[in-house]
Amino acid sequence: MFRLDLNIRKIAIGSTAAFAILAHAGDSTASRTYANGKKVIDGGVTYPIKNGATGPYRVNTQKAVFKFGRKALPEEIKKWDIDVMPDGTGLPEGSGTVEEGDELYEEKCVTCHKDFGAGGDGYPALANGNAYAGVKTLKNQRTTPDKDGPIRVFGTYWPYASTLWWYIKTGMPHNAPMSLTNDQVYALAAYILSINEIKIDGEELDDDYELNREKFMKIVMPNKDGFIPKIRGKNGLENVRKLLNDPSIYGNGKRCMKGCKPGKHIVRIKTEINDFMPPMSTKRDLPKVDESAKKSDPGKPIYEKTCAICHASGAAGAPVFGDKDAWGQVTSKGMAAVYKNALNGKGAMPPRGGNMNLKDDEVKAAVDYMVNHSK
Repeated sequence: MFRLDLNIRKIAIGSTAAFAILAHAGDSTASRTYANGKKVIDGGVTYPIKNGATGPYRVNTQKAVFKFGRKALPEEIKKWDIDVMPDGTGLPEGSGTVEEGDELYEEKCVTCHKDFGAGGDGYPALANGNAYAGVKTLKNQRTTPDKDGPIRVFGTYWPYASTLWWYIKTGMPHNAPMSLTNDQVYALAAYILSINEIKIDGEELDDDYELNREKFMKIVMPNKDGFIPKIRGKNGLENVRKLLNDPSIYGNGKRCMKGCKPGKHIVRIKTEINDFMPPMSTKRDLPKVDESAKKSDPGKPIYEKTCAICHASGAAGAPVFGDKDAWGQVTSKGMAAVYKNALNGKGAMPPRGGNMNLKDDEVKAAVDYMVNHSK
């Protein structure tokens, strides 16, 4: 089903793909390292340190000394020490409706994840139609020319919704993590569940549906049991160890580069995906730059690449592009102050918009572009 490159074997197991990286030097059986008397979980190989080296490689014994920053305070660590488990452990009280989540999504998320969670420009899709129908594609691997490949988005692929709540809370929006309240996180979670058409306790999530801790605990994801091996419970680690140390899942139990015999968990692709639109290309040329547009407004491409992520949506309180009143307040103290804040950062905005490769003149050009188009 999958091509074997060097020492990396990619195998299909159930409805998902697992990766096993097998390192070898000489007799792999003899070089296996055991932890607590058991083979390592991933089936790989590690090497003991002898005379300051692991095989031909010396071990770096230097200790890094950092002279920047400070040690995090206990209350700061506690604030970020958030973990939400599938059984609800760590899930706080709170509530939010689908409609509230829709409004928040338009304000803070749509710039990256696009309308209705469609994704694009390198940002992942959050939904792709009905999750219950989409989960069936995970086993298809496109067996006929007109069949879509596996749909791996939140609704179809994730086994538990707990990670959704945790990730939004601690990592989103990416330019201002931990800025959302618990109620806002519940609202966004409700919206994302709704665009995946996931039901909770048999109920569809309409605009007025209010998600809270009690209802969140009742979410059953379509792909809950779609992964092999089962990793939850007291036997989780042993299940992983048993599967990945079973040579039959890699073919015939022997390393091979061609003519590998199929194992019980290997399925070969019947129809190769090659009708890409547009056709795939191996060219690595950068897109052509419109020099005339660059000369007429040099700040525009910089804005679109670096600044629009926040200033197009108002994320983290950024003045929205085209908002006359907001930019009027920003420029009220003079352009010198605006340039200084753009270069050095202010509040949630990082220096140079987070792109430290920008020169001073380029940053100022982007500022001029935003200011001139917001008068």
